[in-house]
Amino acid sequence: MNETDVLDVIKKRRSIRKYTDRAVTDEQIRQLLEAAMAAPSASNIQPWEFVVVKDPDLKRQLAQTHTWSSMAADAAVVFVVCGDEPASHHWVEDTSAATENLLLAATALGLGAVWVGIYPTAAREVHVRRVLDIPEEIRVLCLVPVGHPAESKPPRTQYKESKAHYDRW
Repeated sequence: MNETDVLDVIKKRRSIRKYTDRAVTDEQIRQLLEAAMAAPSASNIQPWEFVVVKDPDLKRQLAQTHTWSSMAADAAVVFVVCGDEPASHHWVEDTSAATENLLLAATALGLGAVWVGIYPTAAREVHVRRVLDIPEEIRVLCLVPVGHPAESKPPRTQYKESKAHYDRW
């Protein structure tokens, strides 16, 4: 893969919320987790933890977390990205970097995925923690439903020249 391929994957990454019934393989799940855990982290603490959810009943319960989590029920797998808050003051940044790696890897593998925010809403974290028996000290950043896409979106960038400032504001 060259730099053009990497830039293409970044632009192809879109929020995919509709999936086919086709399974995501254990090998693909492993590749997604490896990509996520290749993310940078402050002081290399790696405060991330992942719950990989394939059980249909648990996915349905996660789909009820809030208005924008309904696609979790139809995804082949849902990655629940968590952070060990006592281990790192930078758990949000570190787990966010891991999440973006997971999303880009899904795109590179021809899968569809979407970032479903949980943190910082306490009620959402409580719901996910209860459904999956996540320990109290572990924070829940987001859900990432993943599956084979049943929708197609064109590559894009949201580049705006006005958002870039050089040397000074």
